[in-house]
Amino acid sequence: MAMVSEFLGQLTLSYGGEVEPKFPTVLPVRDFDPDKDAARIETAIKTKGVDEQTIIDILTRRNGEQRREIAFEYERIAKKDLSVALKGALSGPLEALVLGLMKSTAHYDASELNASIKGLGTDEETLIEIVCSRNNKELGEIKKVYREMFKKELEKDVAVDTSGDFAKLLLALVQTQRDEASNVVDYEKIDEDARALYEAGVKRKGTDVATWISIMAQRSAPHLQKVFQRYKSYSPYDMKESIQKEVKGDLEKSFLTLVECFENRQLYFANRLNEAMKGKGAKEKVVTRILVSRCEVDLMKIRTEFRRQHKRSLYQTLSEHTKGDYQNALLSLCGGDD
Repeated sequence: MAMVSEFLGQLTLSYGGEVEPKFPTVLPVRDFDPDKDAARIETAIKTKGVDEQTIIDILTRRNGEQRREIAFEYERIAKKDLSVALKGALSGPLEALVLGLMKSTAHYDASELNASIKGLGTDEETLIEIVCSRNNKELGEIKKVYREMFKKELEKDVAVDTSGDFAKLLLALVQTQRDEASNVVDYEKIDEDARALYEAGVKRKGTDVATWISIMAQRSAPHLQKVFQRYKSYSPYDMKESIQKEVKGDLEKSFLTLVECFENRQLYFANRLNEAMKGKGAKEKVVTRILVSRCEVDLMKIRTEFRRQHKRSLYQTLSEHTKGDYQNALLSLCGGDD
C-alpha cells in the first residue's frame, strides 16, 4: 500500500494550474545506498569492455534525485564527473539515453531544445514536441534552466531560428501566458472562443492565424477542451480537420500537437512513439527523448494509452524495434509489460 500511495501522491500542475497526478514508471528505490551505487558504477566503467548492464540496472531504476546523489558520491570517490565518465565509457543511443537520465527533466528538455536550434538547420519536430506539449510550469522551468546553461534566452533563440506564423505561435507558448484553470466554467467565453476560431478559419477565405494563436496560447486546457467540443456546433469539421484544411507545414503540426495534448497528452506521446517505431528499426532520438523525459512524469499512463490505441503493449513494441543494451535500458524505463 505504501508503494501505491507514494505513486499516487506525486503531483504536478497540468496545462493550467489544476493539480494532476503523476504516473511515473521510475520511482525512488527503497534502501537506497548512493555510496554502493557509485562504487558499482565505477567498477562497471573500469571493467574491460565496460559492464553496461550494471550501469543500466542502477541508473534506469533510480529517480532523478537519487541519480544526482549517486553522481555526487561518484565524484567524491572517483575524483571525476560521472557524466564525463559515462560519456567516455558508453556510445551510440545508450550513451544518449544514460546522459539524458543524468539531467533533471527541465535540464534535459532545455538541452534538447538547444540541440534542435543550434548549428545548420532546425529540428522543427523536436521544437514542436517540447514547446507544444509542456505546461506553463514546465516551460517556465525550462526557460530558467536554458538561461543558466546557455547564457541565452530561449525566446531569442526560437525567434532567430524560426519564422512567420510558426515563430509567432512558438513564442506565444514560450511566453507562458496561459490562463490558470478555474473551477468556474464560463459557458459564454467557451461559446465566444469557439465562434472566434470558426470565424477566423473555416468561415472565411484565408485564415486569421493571429486569433487562433491568441486563443490556443492563452486559454487553459480544460477551457479549450470545452471550446473544441462547442466548435463542432459552428463548423462542419472538428478542430483538427479545420487545422488540416487551413494551414500547412510546421504551423499545422504545431496546432495539431496542441489540440492533441489538450485533449489527451499521454495519447499524443503514445502516438508519437508508435510513429517512431513504424518502419524497420526505430527513430531512436524520438523514442529516447519521450522515455527519458516522461519516465518520472506520466509514462505509466502513456503505456496504457499505447495499449488501448495500438492493440499491443509499448514493451512489446520496444522489444521488436530496438536491440542490445539500448533495448535493455528502454525496457527498464518502460517499467514492465501490459
